[in-house]
Amino acid sequence: MNSALTLSQLQHYLADAVRNSLPGRGVWVTAELVDVRISGGHCYMELVEKDARGQTVAKMRANIWRNLLPSLRKKFYAATGADIVTGLKVMVGGCANHHPLYGLSFNIQDIDPSYTLGDMERLRREILDTLKAENVLELQRSLPMSPVPQKIAVISASGAAGYGDFIDQLLHNTEGFRFYPCLFEAVMQGERTSASVRAALQRIEETIDFWDCVVIIRGGGATTDLNGFDELELARAVATFPLPIVVGIGHERDRTVLDEIAHTRIKTPTGVAAFFVERARGWLAEAMTRVNEITRYASEYVNGEKRRLSQAGATIPSLASARVGKARAGLESVARILPALGQTQIAREEARLKGISALMPTLVGRRTEAERHDLSIAEERLLSALHTTLRRHTDRLASLGGLIDAYSPIRTLERGYSITRIDGRAVRKSDDVAPGAVITTQLADGTISSKVL
Repeated sequence: MNSALTLSQLQHYLADAVRNSLPGRGVWVTAELVDVRISGGHCYMELVEKDARGQTVAKMRANIWRNLLPSLRKKFYAATGADIVTGLKVMVGGCANHHPLYGLSFNIQDIDPSYTLGDMERLRREILDTLKAENVLELQRSLPMSPVPQKIAVISASGAAGYGDFIDQLLHNTEGFRFYPCLFEAVMQGERTSASVRAALQRIEETIDFWDCVVIIRGGGATTDLNGFDELELARAVATFPLPIVVGIGHERDRTVLDEIAHTRIKTPTGVAAFFVERARGWLAEAMTRVNEITRYASEYVNGEKRRLSQAGATIPSLASARVGKARAGLESVARILPALGQTQIAREEARLKGISALMPTLVGRRTEAERHDLSIAEERLLSALHTTLRRHTDRLASLGGLIDAYSPIRTLERGYSITRIDGRAVRKSDDVAPGAVITTQLADGTISSKVL
């Protein structure tokens, strides 16, 4: 065994083999990024290949040295809107190296953003095609939404800036409309996003009859933060949910699968709040228009009946006078043609005509009074119907306010939560507060002022 190699010799042989077997200019490799981290200005990660079942079939350490890292990150972000992070599928160019101590690794010298964009779009298309094959792709858009959604189940992270902005704009709208949002906490970025949002939907479904709709919102961030929303099980849960879902993921440029399948897609959380306020404003305007139409119709009807009654009062005397004249003319003709009938018959007819003339004012008065009575009844019925309609809408809004007041943010404070503010702004992260700053903590029964040490 005199020809045995030392371990370092073997390592050098392997290094030479790797170096000599690959092109000197390097190679392009496709893989998934795992465990991406930055240390000392360098970026370290693992390149992983998985089969169709999701099993890892190959793995290699990789790195980007700090002299190239800023330019590669800038290039990648400009094209994809994403940083180089765990979970992305990438095409990277570089050289394989074998180190005697650290083994085989891949030194990344370039990256092709178009490959990552294509893979992300391919994944979204596969999910949408699956939902279409299952006949659930358009289910959300077919659901009716309440004219004025007030009881809103909100899926978000309590500390997210987007959630705070949504609540502030919704509850402090200038028109004074009342809304009753309730937070169902969920993780809104990272690998746990899909499972967490699906769990929140399940909790909402337990009280499904109470809610008007569901809102899924989050603040801005990198495009890669949206990857958790491009997941088949989450997409299926949203597509088949029995309530309308409004999505405000908070990204201007990129659309997720949820944007494509939700009942309503709005770019930002504040836009979602404005959507509900505008919907309430439109409903109120329509209701007032209908009230005005009913009032106008009632007025026109009453005026028409008055005109008809007046015309009837003016017509009846002239008709009576014409009838008397006609009868008198007939008598005169009879008197001329049949003088033999004698004065007795003529006197009898004249007396009858006088009786008819005496009754005419009474008949006219009775007819006029009957018309006035009918008009009064019609007017009372119209006013009663108008009052009933207005009272029913007023009672409905009042009952809704009492029913769901327990779900307001004030109740959240009463359960032990608090809101910390500095200079009137909500504190969202520890970096917002400097030592020596005075902060105010809002509780259910008042506020506490504190000084940060």
